[in-house]
Amino acid sequence: MTEESSSVTTMDPSVPFGSGLDRLQPAEAHSDEMRMVFSRFPAAVAALCATIDGQPYGLVATSLSVGTSYAPPMTSFSVRNQSTTWPVLRSSPRIGISILAHGQHEVCRQISSRTGERFGGVNTIATEQGALFIDSAVTWLDCEVVAELPAGDHTVVIFEIHGASHDRAVAPLVFHDGSFPSLAVEPMQ
Repeated sequence: MTEESSSVTTMDPSVPFGSGLDRLQPAEAHSDEMRMVFSRFPAAVAALCATIDGQPYGLVATSLSVGTSYAPPMTSFSVRNQSTTWPVLRSSPRIGISILAHGQHEVCRQISSRTGERFGGVNTIATEQGALFIDSAVTWLDCEVVAELPAGDHTVVIFEIHGASHDRAVAPLVFHDGSFPSLAVEPMQ
C-alpha cells in the first residue's frame, strides 16, 4: 500500500483488491460510510430470550458469531451499551438463542420493538433454567453467559453452549441492507 495523503490509503494497482474498490476511506465513528459497510454485511438474525420472574425478555441481534470455540462449545454476540433489555436478560442463568427462520421477519420486528407486547402471539418454549426459545426457528442454543468484554460503544458477550438443536430443512432469516432477502438453501440429507 502507498499513502496518497494522510487520510486516504491507496492500494497498489498491481494487487487485485475488488471490483470497484481501489482505496480505503478513514473509518470514522458514526459515519455514513461505516453504517453502509455494516448494513451491507448479510447476517443471520438471532433472538436472545429468557424467562425472568415469570416474564419473557428478549432482544434481536445480527452480531452473533457461531463457532467462537468448539471445545467447549461457545458463541458470542455484541450488544449496545445503551441497551435497556440486556441488563435484565443477562441476569438469567440460561439464555435461549433462536436463529430465526426465513419468514419470521414479523417475529423479529415484534421482539425488537421498543413498544408494545414483544411476545404477544409469539409461540415460545421455555426450559427450567430460564432459556426461552422461539418456536419454528432454524436453530436453538441453550447458553450461559461466561464473559463480557468492553468493545467501544458495545459489549462482547461470550456464551457457553449447553444444548443445541438445528432444523436442516429450513432456511435462516437473513438481514441485509435494511431488509430480509430470501436465501436459497437446499435441505441437507
